[in-house]
Amino acid sequence: MEPFAWISCPDPRLADAVAYLAKHPGKQLRSRLTLLCADLIAEESTEAAIIAGEAIELLHTYSLVHDDLPAMDDDDLRRGQPTLHCAFDEATAILTGDGLQAAAFQHLVSIESLSDAQRVDLVRVISKAVGFEGMVGGQALDLAAEHQALEADALQNIHRLKTGALIAASAEAGAICANASTAQRQALVEFATAIGLAFQVTDDVLDVTGDSESLGKTAGKDIKAEKSTYVSALGLAGAREEADRLLNAALEALDIFGDRADPLRDLARQMVHRRA
Repeated sequence: MEPFAWISCPDPRLADAVAYLAKHPGKQLRSRLTLLCADLIAEESTEAAIIAGEAIELLHTYSLVHDDLPAMDDDDLRRGQPTLHCAFDEATAILTGDGLQAAAFQHLVSIESLSDAQRVDLVRVISKAVGFEGMVGGQALDLAAEHQALEADALQNIHRLKTGALIAASAEAGAICANASTAQRQALVEFATAIGLAFQVTDDVLDVTGDSESLGKTAGKDIKAEKSTYVSALGLAGAREEADRLLNAALEALDIFGDRADPLRDLARQMVHRRA
């Protein structure tokens, strides 16, 4: 997928910022999740799922740009390159993130192969996932929890919103594009909700065990910022066990699909057992 390719930006500095982000688009796990969920239900939904996935990647990128700002996590490394506010400036980073968010919804409503009801459903699900009841709300809770020792249940509440909501919406978007049944849609959301939490647990583990070069971002940042993580709450071994427990729960949710869901199972294992 090329989520940035269609964006038109008349301001040269903002256009340069978008081009800078496009050079390193990341793993695109969320868009892959959207596409695989759609293909699982109906292969003819691929075109719509690609566009929906691209929109979701724009939203994910916007969230990273803003998350890295000095007022948030104050990070200077992302995807192996200087963060956008370091490469340009804070104002450019804020405006670029704002523009990516708007572009994402512009992209979603352009999917001509979907009905009006499907497009509205996509916007409803994804906007909730990135808003006050999702990613933004989770980020606020995460910032408020700095310098506090949280238990695993409190961490799960934060990361179900901050990280998990958009991952769950990515799967649900695929289900919407494929016009999935209620049971199919619920199973995919259950799968993605569990895998989203497992993804975050693995992220916390890698922050301790990985290095900045392989991760493409600053390793050990959570400890320096005195942030509670699954590792601080459960210990390293306990966090790994929790990631495996959540992975197994995710895989069980796919049982209704049989062997047809094997590509999704493979992606889930990649997300949890990754080294970067």
